[in-house]
Amino acid sequence: MRPLPSSASGLLRSRPAHRITSLAAPQCLASQQQQQQRRTKASAVDQVSGQYDRTPTFDSPFKNNENNPTTKIPSFKNYMSKRPESSNKTFQYFMVGGMGLLAAAGAKATVQDFLVNMSASADVLAQAKVEIDLAAIPEGKNVIIKWRGKPVFVRHRTSDEIKDAENTDWHKLRDPQPDSERVKKPEWLIMLGVCTHLGCVPIGEAGDFGGWFCPCHGSHYDVSGRARKGPAPLNLEVPMYDFSEDEKVVIG
Repeated sequence: MRPLPSSASGLLRSRPAHRITSLAAPQCLASQQQQQQRRTKASAVDQVSGQYDRTPTFDSPFKNNENNPTTKIPSFKNYMSKRPESSNKTFQYFMVGGMGLLAAAGAKATVQDFLVNMSASADVLAQAKVEIDLAAIPEGKNVIIKWRGKPVFVRHRTSDEIKDAENTDWHKLRDPQPDSERVKKPEWLIMLGVCTHLGCVPIGEAGDFGGWFCPCHGSHYDVSGRARKGPAPLNLEVPMYDFSEDEKVVIG
């Protein structure tokens, strides 16, 4: 094989260098573009950080502000109240007290409405009291009226019945009670007509003592309504009543 001329060998020596130069040129261009992008970003960051620098700031303890200035946290002192602390507390206490009053008023209204709904109706309240005309009851007679769903005995007693009731030795009775504690006026005896044994209704002007007699189990009551014989443990109950006039009584 013949040796190459000197011109050809020189050309071959220059080709690798030219190729290296042509390959290195795009890499340098890309590096320059990246550097330019970094400079652009850094200038933008400097502008933003400069805006933050115009307001009071404090540095975050979790980042390095020199490498990343965007970690600077703005201060909110400019948004704080300029008034003294005492005035702020006064306003807060006023708001809390006002809300407490509103809540109390709402609770009161709720409880009041509930109690009104649970209270007795008008027809029940109408039966709470009953007025009786005593002038229509002759002496020595009984009248039975209905009060709160229970019978009430109204007796216009004679003078002999009054003496008999007052002269009885009430200390020996099973339910000791003088006649004066059971009546407000001696001639008028008012009591519930319910037997204290099992709740039966006694019969008037009957029994061994001239008062009332319960035929269910044989309980006897005298002219003052006191238990005298039989299984009844207590005297007939005397309801609350008052004489509104001389000839009228209100029960309840």
